[in-house]
Amino acid sequence: MAAYAALVSLMHIIDTIEHHRSPPISIDKQQVESLTQIVTILQEFLESYKSPVADGDEADPLEMRIADAAHAVEDVIESHIVNVIKLGRSSPNEIFLQGYVVDAAHAAKEVNSREEVSCIDFYEDLQQVIEEMNVIKKEAMETSAEAQRQRKVTSTHAGSLTSSSNVKESKMVGFDDVQLQLLDWLTGGNRNRQIIPIVGMGGIGKTTLARHIFEHALVKEHFDIRAWTTISQTYNVREALREVLHQVSGDLRSDLSENELGEKLYKYLCGKRYIIILDDMWSVEVWDKMRFFFPDYNHGSRVIVTTRLSNLATELTNSNRIGMRFLDDVCSWTLFSKTVFGDEVFPLQLEEIGKKIVGKCKGLPLSIAVIGGLLAKSELTLEYWEHIEKNLSSIVNSENDEYCLMLLKLSYDNLPPYLKPCFLYMGMFEEDERIKVSKLMRLWVSEGFLKPIINKSSKTIANEYLKELVDRNLILVHELGKLGNIRYCKMHDLLRDLSFQEAEKQRFYYVLGQHCPRGINSQRRIVIPRSTSDKTARDALETMSRARSFICDGDTVSQLPDFRFLRTLSTYKYSGEYLDENVFQLVNLRYLSARFREGFQIPSSISLLWNLHTLIVSCRGKRTAPVEIWKMHQLKHVEFVYENMYLPDPPSGHSDVIMENLETLNGVIDFNLNEEVVKRIPNIKKLEIIITDKVMDRDRVKCLSYLQCLSKLESLSCFSDYGSEDKYLQSISFPHSLKKLSLHCGYFFHLEEILEKIGSLPLLQKLKLLFGQFATRSWEIGEGQFPSLKYLSLNFCRDMECWTLEGTCLPRLEQLHLEDMESLEEFPSEIGEIPTLKSVVLLNCSESMGLSLKKIVDEQEKLQGDPSIHVLVESDNVSQQLQTLATPNFRVVKGSLM
Repeated sequence: MAAYAALVSLMHIIDTIEHHRSPPISIDKQQVESLTQIVTILQEFLESYKSPVADGDEADPLEMRIADAAHAVEDVIESHIVNVIKLGRSSPNEIFLQGYVVDAAHAAKEVNSREEVSCIDFYEDLQQVIEEMNVIKKEAMETSAEAQRQRKVTSTHAGSLTSSSNVKESKMVGFDDVQLQLLDWLTGGNRNRQIIPIVGMGGIGKTTLARHIFEHALVKEHFDIRAWTTISQTYNVREALREVLHQVSGDLRSDLSENELGEKLYKYLCGKRYIIILDDMWSVEVWDKMRFFFPDYNHGSRVIVTTRLSNLATELTNSNRIGMRFLDDVCSWTLFSKTVFGDEVFPLQLEEIGKKIVGKCKGLPLSIAVIGGLLAKSELTLEYWEHIEKNLSSIVNSENDEYCLMLLKLSYDNLPPYLKPCFLYMGMFEEDERIKVSKLMRLWVSEGFLKPIINKSSKTIANEYLKELVDRNLILVHELGKLGNIRYCKMHDLLRDLSFQEAEKQRFYYVLGQHCPRGINSQRRIVIPRSTSDKTARDALETMSRARSFICDGDTVSQLPDFRFLRTLSTYKYSGEYLDENVFQLVNLRYLSARFREGFQIPSSISLLWNLHTLIVSCRGKRTAPVEIWKMHQLKHVEFVYENMYLPDPPSGHSDVIMENLETLNGVIDFNLNEEVVKRIPNIKKLEIIITDKVMDRDRVKCLSYLQCLSKLESLSCFSDYGSEDKYLQSISFPHSLKKLSLHCGYFFHLEEILEKIGSLPLLQKLKLLFGQFATRSWEIGEGQFPSLKYLSLNFCRDMECWTLEGTCLPRLEQLHLEDMESLEEFPSEIGEIPTLKSVVLLNCSESMGLSLKKIVDEQEKLQGDPSIHVLVESDNVSQQLQTLATPNFRVVKGSLM
């Protein structure tokens, strides 16, 4: 919710100023204490507040007043920061030249006088908004007290749950295999009582599957007793037990306590084989309270739980579970056809537009059913269907609130307050956009969404937030990294529409081109879609001077208005306009990602950006960063894109200036690592450096030996110039903390010189080697080498003719990628003995390599019955012999897949 996000953001500003090494301003101690107390109380209020207008078209008035009040405090603080920094840049001589004083002697006094007036005005302005916020706090406390009184009154008259054993008929398409699996688990030989969760996002068919199973003839025949109850997020265990007892025994008594109902149910179920459906469970506490009333006497009883929460399913059981998936194109079309026309023939003239409609439903059964139900009751004309296709998203979300929007909105309403801003933020991205997770999390940090947790970094908290949204099936995992981490995520169109709708209602952000919201001049976040022209964007932005975030997905707006409050500026794309260096005057920036013209130099004024966390600069041509960058100790992520940038040595005489927050430094040319530099970046975790031939002209060939001093470094990418003799690389020493390593070596570099060092790294999980040569023409991996390695990639490594593995090396290897390793003729047979190996990819390798690998896979199949290794062999010169050996686990492709 916008209110909670505003409160968390406000506390971030206060905490940053309080703990900043060189804060631009100071805040009166008593005012800080007052603000902290008020914000804490309001956060606690929102964490338990149930809005009386949650289902309406308007935002909750009290929540919006809280958000506006927090924003007003931010405005006062950040406006003062801008004024102080700009005043600080005005030297006494400039004051004199402007004619404000008679002579230069009095100029310094004029500066001091202005500072005093500014501080007094700031104190008074801040006190005024604090008092206004305190009034809202009192109102919130009164609201909370009244809600508690109401709960006490209604607790003794609790209503029943939405529970029913009357299972509605519904069409189920595309889940035949899942249904067969579930039936097997239900009626199989396991005699213990089993819990079987069905997991998936709202509308994906969990309840439909459970209903079909509940009414299946085999289930009716196999179980003595069947019962169904819907739990929902506002559960009532007593009513759920009463509902189940009524269904199994016909007992409708309502005067029994929870324990009495449970004991009665337990006695009735004893000695019988039963199946109970607990639909729409949101908390494991429900099961913890009910489980003791479901006896387990080895009669083969089953309990099916449907839930949107993957982590809840894991808490319920570690064994059998059903994960619901989206329908494919064929099944989507079948469901749509049956919903609209039943068993009748689909009219030929409507097929083309019908398939477009189905495609926009993106495989979500609920949206297909809702649209199908709408069309089944509508006129069968091409014009009307084209209208439906054009306005599909809004129709899905408006035509059937009970079965679509309300189901999806339930997931949002049930989110804890700290996750709601992160969910709403997802609507700022384009439809179907692949969202890079690392970027998303940095944006969350910049926006101030993450509530601090003691002893946890912002990155850790952001990862936890993301995982929780994924577990709740509100964010889709689109692509995993080589080590199983989430690299890209997406959002289903309907959920994106929901986030957009809720965000618009709460004035959380404004997407240019949508209908103009009330109070457009106070919008905090602005999104420029891809289709927006530069002029349209410029004209609109002139009215939004209070914006904190500017996200541009189209051509970059070259000239920005005076966004004095701006924190997030994300305009970096691979095409479009360039920004000018005036952006470095926006002193409140926390996140800057932009594209600049060739020849652009980062100005020394960058040091005015007192709270900059992320700096991503795209610009052609090698340039040198200003030395002032070393003074920016708030920086966490620095990335130089395209032709990269030189980083100057730290300024001498300022050894106490340490960039303790810097975790990522990418795209640095000929990085002059030395003892002094290592001291300045003690917490660096990810480093990408480029080595050129020019480094050979200086006495810096041992720079990489200092890498071992970076005790927290986890990821290292090192690119060496093709022509270099790589004396620079020969001196390399790695820290034991390293988990990912990518080396782009010189063409003639002897890989044996560093592979033994690499193999001894205890935590290394991912290794990519590109170019270099094996001078001995062989690579022998010794006993105990690469103890943690999961992913190994060898690309264009010359003269490797023999590869041998000894003992227990590579004990955890999961993925192996070899590309253009033409000298290697045979796979080491020991590869097949690595129990964790899942996949091998051979791209443009020798024919004999593929044949030897096929032998290993065949031997594994003889021993295990089913090979655990999945192989892809791809080359322009694949022989007919190798193609005839192809199987589902051993794919052979002629040509290029990459």
